[in-house]
Amino acid sequence: MKLIGFLMVTVGFIAAALASVVDENVVRWFWYVPALIVGVAGVVAIKIDVARQSKTEHHVASRIETVNSSLERIATNIKKLNAEKHSINTYDMRHRIDELFVDDLEIFVDARESIAHRYGLAAYGEVMSGFAAGERYLNRVWSASADGYIDEVNAYLDNAQAQFVESLAKIRDLAGTGP
Repeated sequence: MKLIGFLMVTVGFIAAALASVVDENVVRWFWYVPALIVGVAGVVAIKIDVARQSKTEHHVASRIETVNSSLERIATNIKKLNAEKHSINTYDMRHRIDELFVDDLEIFVDARESIAHRYGLAAYGEVMSGFAAGERYLNRVWSASADGYIDEVNAYLDNAQAQFVESLAKIRDLAGTGP
């Protein structure tokens, strides 16, 4: 269905563009409007297919596993970084954050909607609230590191760890695996 949708978009929008330039003085509306409708119908078909695929049980299950594993790595890495914070130069902390977290944060964010599909919006909100707070604290650590504020780096690392660990605990509770 997605392939048909892309084909409809391509044909519809090319036909609409062609209908608008065949005669430079007049737009041929009886060709333009139907062609545009075909293009818009293609966009709708693509959206419907993507929504249907993202809600299949197999897709949701694999995405939930992705959410769990990426959040576990984030929590493990933040604990490790927090334990080593006194031995890392303040100005180097931002580079460690880039090494340890960027990929897992992106993976988690790409798969996060599966939480809502599996457990509902309330559960999604609970997990994402802690995750978003942890991510904000991690961003503050990065900024404080760039500016050389060691006290802020240490304080916000503690806060980030607490938030990410809380999010991991919530997602484990939802999955029934516990801490």
